[in-house]
Amino acid sequence: QLQLVESGGGTVQPGGSLRLACVASGFTLDSYAIGWFRQVPGKEREGVSCISHYSESTIYDDSVKGRFTISRNNAENTVYLQMNSLKPEDTAVYYCAADRVYGSMCHEDEYEDWGQGTQVTVSS
Repeated sequence: QLQLVESGGGTVQPGGSLRLACVASGFTLDSYAIGWFRQVPGKEREGVSCISHYSESTIYDDSVKGRFTISRNNAENTVYLQMNSLKPEDTAVYYCAADRVYGSMCHEDEYEDWGQGTQVTVSS
């Protein structure tokens, strides 16, 4: 059974950093593209960053370019999202998702399997 578990969320001051991890089980990670998404109450879930099967391609939302870095370690079945220079508007529940196909839009409709999410709060 395919399972994704996020960790690394928490509360941090503006300008701080967090590293999220998405650990996959029940499948071979390199068979799947992985995306990070976030959602705040009352808003649609938005794509933050996506990475192809062997890291040959990455996509970033404009709002996080230059601040966030997505990476993956297929041998460890883990995908990371390094978040630097965090802003209050980055506050959200962050989800990782997997799909066999690497979509071109980094949109939630392109991903089939989802984790439960981890809360990130940026506040002074």
